[in-house]
Amino acid sequence: MIPVGRVNARGRPVMETIVNARSETVFDKSAFADVQRAIVPASGWYEWTGEKRRKQPWRITRKDGELLYFAAIYDVWNGPGGVQVHQVATVTCPPSADVRDIHHRMGVILTQSQCAQWLEGDETGAKDLMVPLPDGSLRVQKADDVDWDGA
Repeated sequence: MIPVGRVNARGRPVMETIVNARSETVFDKSAFADVQRAIVPASGWYEWTGEKRRKQPWRITRKDGELLYFAAIYDVWNGPGGVQVHQVATVTCPPSADVRDIHHRMGVILTQSQCAQWLEGDETGAKDLMVPLPDGSLRVQKADDVDWDGA
């Protein structure tokens, strides 16, 4: 996502993109003014740990095999010459115990029943959802140990 209103010391727009938005500040930062809420469904995601050139990939999925519904924000950036760029960023929170050993943040994962509240609810209701999935809900596997037919 290209942050709204960010400028450098010369007053020119900052074109640095954002992939994630912190749950603690997503509704407060001017960079996210007037964005809309979205859901990014996924079967899982990857994190990497270790030293450069020796990184270990980890695959993270729900233990019950259901889809993950990542809380996200989206916007359309209007660039020079009438260019429109559709953009999205996932919302992150502190990690659950399942993820804590491999990363200091994780995406806000909603249950299917929480999706409508995230998309259509007020800001207070949305803030209530921005917490880690309960401990024990996720499966974390070394990517080379993943059964690709059943994962």
